[in-house]
Amino acid sequence: MVKFADALLPELTMNENILIAVAWPYANSDIHVGNITGSHLPGDIVARYHRLRGNRVLMVSGSDSHGTAITIKADQTGQTPYQIYSHYHPRFIELFQRLGISYDLFTSTHTDNHFSISQKVFLSLLENGYLKKNVSKQWYSPAQDRFLPDRYVEGTCYICGYEGARSDQCEHCGSELEAEKLINPRSKVDGATPELKETEHFYLDLSTLEPQIQQFLKDREDYWRPNVLRQSLGTIQSVGLKPTSITRDLEWGIPVPLEGWEGKCLYVWFEAVIGYLSSTVEWGHLYDQPDVWREWWTNQNARSFYFIGKDNITFHAVTWPAELLGMGADFDHHMGSDAPQALVLPYDVPANEFMNLEGKKISGSNNWAVWGLDALDRYDSDALRYYLAVAMPENRDTDWDWEDFYQRNNNELVATWGNLVNRVLSFTWKNFDGKIPNPGQLRAPDHELLDKITAGFDLVGDHIEKVQLKAALAEAMRLATEVNKYLDVQAPWFEIKTDRNEAAKSLFTAIQAIDWLKIIFSPFLPETSEQLNKILANDYSLFETPFTREVKDSLGTHLVLGLTSDFSLVRPGSDAWVPLELEEGKPFNQPAPLFKKLDHSIVEEERARLGKPSD
Repeated sequence: MVKFADALLPELTMNENILIAVAWPYANSDIHVGNITGSHLPGDIVARYHRLRGNRVLMVSGSDSHGTAITIKADQTGQTPYQIYSHYHPRFIELFQRLGISYDLFTSTHTDNHFSISQKVFLSLLENGYLKKNVSKQWYSPAQDRFLPDRYVEGTCYICGYEGARSDQCEHCGSELEAEKLINPRSKVDGATPELKETEHFYLDLSTLEPQIQQFLKDREDYWRPNVLRQSLGTIQSVGLKPTSITRDLEWGIPVPLEGWEGKCLYVWFEAVIGYLSSTVEWGHLYDQPDVWREWWTNQNARSFYFIGKDNITFHAVTWPAELLGMGADFDHHMGSDAPQALVLPYDVPANEFMNLEGKKISGSNNWAVWGLDALDRYDSDALRYYLAVAMPENRDTDWDWEDFYQRNNNELVATWGNLVNRVLSFTWKNFDGKIPNPGQLRAPDHELLDKITAGFDLVGDHIEKVQLKAALAEAMRLATEVNKYLDVQAPWFEIKTDRNEAAKSLFTAIQAIDWLKIIFSPFLPETSEQLNKILANDYSLFETPFTREVKDSLGTHLVLGLTSDFSLVRPGSDAWVPLELEEGKPFNQPAPLFKKLDHSIVEEERARLGKPSD
């Protein structure tokens, strides 16, 4: 019986177009480690790998500026939604720059471009007959004289009994909810009990699209994660799909592009997923290639990966494919194509479970969180990336534990990989005049080790292809352990006392293995891999360099994060995920430790910070 982990994927063709689509964070609070390991970091690891393979990668996301979480915070603080979004959006970009999250474009939903693309999607679905008007009852506040959408209303989930469910979705069981069925509803603004009032909205006819969505999911059963299939395909097979409202009574958001619908906006979860498409279009415009978006969206050979948390599975595995199917080729027609084509459906939606913190659910409102920017003030980016990768909640909820962070940093990252690099290069620097030794003819143990590392490219790469990132990193660390075992046997620090030539063979072999492991580790540990690359005096960078740019439109100015590829090893069509030959006799730079050993005192210090506001 073929297990999920062993399911075969289509053979990789070099120079593919790969879209890495990462969940859009609400711009109402800072990003914590649960958000990072849930979507941003796994997306970055896979993007960096595919760039090294020579594929044409586009990694996109942005700040979700229209969610009701933002308007709630604005109401609570006496600010405008625009002020809330404008505060957090640059902080997201700062975090991603410091943590090495390599977005080709991180933008915002509050742009002319996103408004235009979202409205075109709406009109395409309307013209194709998949949007229907319907009058329903929604929660309404008489005191405020307005409807209360989604996150404005909380209550008890009528499915699982969770008392903190939103009116549209229960985060505890992941179910989409019918607002009028919520038990004991209350307004988050004033705590009052709202009343139900009739209002007219547009609905996406998921029931008509159900057969196509079901087939879409079945076509991916061999390689999608069980939790994604269970929550999407399983729900369809048990209760079926119903029309879902895609507009709301709101002033902050994207207006419905029809006369007579003033005061109503597109529902945030209908338009936020459109951001993956609109950001690709924006990226093309920023580089004066307005039609390049089609290389990822109408090219049926392109593959798109959507990195999200488990609470967003339904929107990405059902709602977004339904929007794409419902549009057909009509959207491409709206974009000016003379030969319009249908848009590409998601290839994979590798949703992660949740990361908890010290045995308790992360709660931003209670400051029970490890905030990304705050942690980067005390720890190096790759130390954080390493722990977030080894503790990544791929198949079950995991836990950020400060004792575990301390142990893994010192015993794995520092002792296994960092110490290997430093002791080999420092010893060679001292004893071979800062040059790569000339080994002459290598011995059988040398070839045996290098063969293992060479095979590691395929082993690690195969895991990343299947988005089994914890297994990929574990394999990379196992290979580093193999080099340490080799050195324990060969012991060049003793060999040099009796036979300098034998020591040269051992050190050359170890440095060659380290140079290859540098590439294998680089999707996970980009900063220290680049540092090691400079120590080895290579005249290229492993990856592109990030930059920021301000973009002006009629809605204001928004900051974007992007990449430049100057002097990078990463070139479309050029496969750098290969063992590159080391140049014998080449001078290298004086080595320095890649990682910092931590003092055990950080465990209690960090635990003492929990539950308290960060500085």
